[in-house]
Amino acid sequence: MTIEAISGAATVALTSTILFLFIAKFWSVLSKTIGGGPTFADSIMRESAQRFRDELDRLSASQSIYLGGALVFVMLFAAAYLLQAEQLFVGYPDWQLHIQIGFLALALGFAAYQLGKTIIARRQVKFLQDATIAIGHQLRQISAGNTQVFHDVETSAGVVDHVLIGQSGLYAINVVARRAPRDGSVRLCGNALQFSNVNSDESIVDIAARTKRLEKVFCGMLGHKARVRSVIAAPGWEIVEQSHEDHLLVNERNIGMLTGWKDNSDHLMNEDVDALKDALTVRCRRSASVEKPRRGSDGALRSPA
Repeated sequence: MTIEAISGAATVALTSTILFLFIAKFWSVLSKTIGGGPTFADSIMRESAQRFRDELDRLSASQSIYLGGALVFVMLFAAAYLLQAEQLFVGYPDWQLHIQIGFLALALGFAAYQLGKTIIARRQVKFLQDATIAIGHQLRQISAGNTQVFHDVETSAGVVDHVLIGQSGLYAINVVARRAPRDGSVRLCGNALQFSNVNSDESIVDIAARTKRLEKVFCGMLGHKARVRSVIAAPGWEIVEQSHEDHLLVNERNIGMLTGWKDNSDHLMNEDVDALKDALTVRCRRSASVEKPRRGSDGALRSPA
């Protein structure tokens, strides 16, 4: 296998692969544009982890395009080599061929990096989606009568994963998703979550800000003070200790205990409950835009802060 043969085959394969990726990306955007959103967007509510579902679909499409591009490159490289594509570079000095090989290596490295980043991001979004859905399904089981749960409620401080509205009170449920080891535990100390398998704590300041912002919005809608209780859900983790009166720390198995976290001042009149439900029904329709998951300082995709 000579350098001319490698250069010729790789050039043909890479050029064709770049063209394939461009066409595939363009077709993906075109299909999404033509397809549009849900047909009855004004009558369809957001499901649990809706923004993660949408992001997962986008990443899955990108992953398929990159994997398809890798297969196209391998097939075309083999075909070009067997068809003696080295004739393209006959007579070229070796230093030019080495530069060409270096450029091809950089291009392949960048493509491999993009593919790896997409696979990792998709895996993270899939985990966030599953964790949020697990909590959402448990909330649906405990919501009955005049109690209703809404998902992906957007505020100016970020997205609240779930909001429970009923006569007995208002609850903002935010999901903190981390992969839990066997017998992994978490405790709430001050304004941070302490996980048993990591040295660094996770701040809940952003969660508190989202809850306060939602409470302010609800008070403005009702014209009087209404408390929104903050619930933090850590799926898969054992809850060891909670030392914060402003937050309730739960997992997917004991989230039902939030219904007992209330007092008489949390009680709402029927008209207040109906007004909030009507407002969130409009806000949580599929036709309303919602903030997408964003990348944290560690490079991992996570829920908007």
